Amino acid sequence: MLQTDGHSPVPVQAGEIILMPRNDEHVIGSSTNVRPVNAHFLIQPAAAGGLARIAYGGGGERTLILCGYLGTNSPHATICGILPRMLKIGVEEGASGDWIESSFRFAAQQLSAGRIESPAVLAKLAELLFVEAVCRYVRSLPPEASGWLAGLRDHAVGRALALLHSRMTHPWTTEELAQQIGLLRSAFAERFTSIMGEPPMRYLANWRMQIAAQRLRGSHEPIARIAFEIGYESEAAFNRAFRRTFEMPPTAWRKMQSGGS
Repeated sequence: MLQTDGHSPVPVQAGEIILMPRNDEHVIGSSTNVRPVNAHFLIQPAAAGGLARIAYGGGGERTLILCGYLGTNSPHATICGILPRMLKIGVEEGASGDWIESSFRFAAQQLSAGRIESPAVLAKLAELLFVEAVCRYVRSLPPEASGWLAGLRDHAVGRALALLHSRMTHPWTTEELAQQIGLLRSAFAERFTSIMGEPPMRYLANWRMQIAAQRLRGSHEPIARIAFEIGYESEAAFNRAFRRTFEMPPTAWRKMQSGGS
């Protein structure tokens, strides 16, 4: 059983893969009635930089659990914030089950033997498992679902999102996006707004502000450079847009985030 704070426990069977996009605190065990123990005090570091291990239990059937994480250098991991706390993949489900099972067995053999002969392969496997989990979750959404993930499932809106995110600095208009998608402007705008909850240009403006905020918080880059690299032709235009979103200019916001006066 695996349980996150405030949620019902989820049964986990042999061969299933659990992904936790935000790494929420969780408890895993044979029963919810067993007193939990902090794993920090159970970890046994391996010699010579090998894999750490936990050997713990009080009898019963032996269970082998392999744990790992998928990291990213990007500070804009928006998708992790909109996924559920937990995604579960059954390796026997769906057309992709064969490659998941065979790949996972390969990884399990490598890890359980305490060696990693192909770190690049294991890293790519982790990425593919994450993509597979997200794809399965998107396919499971009800037809009336809205939001970013539902937008990815819709052919027209998904194409528009791909264009906006891959060419963020382009001076997009709703008309040009509609032409790229192959829809009339009114039909495209209505479809995008109904699924995403906001018009396409407002979505783009908000996305630019999210990236600007991340860069202001995490770097000392000049504000003019940030403005240009997220699609604003002038620092003044960026300052106005930022103030509308955050109710203060970017210089003051950056100072506040760094704890300055």
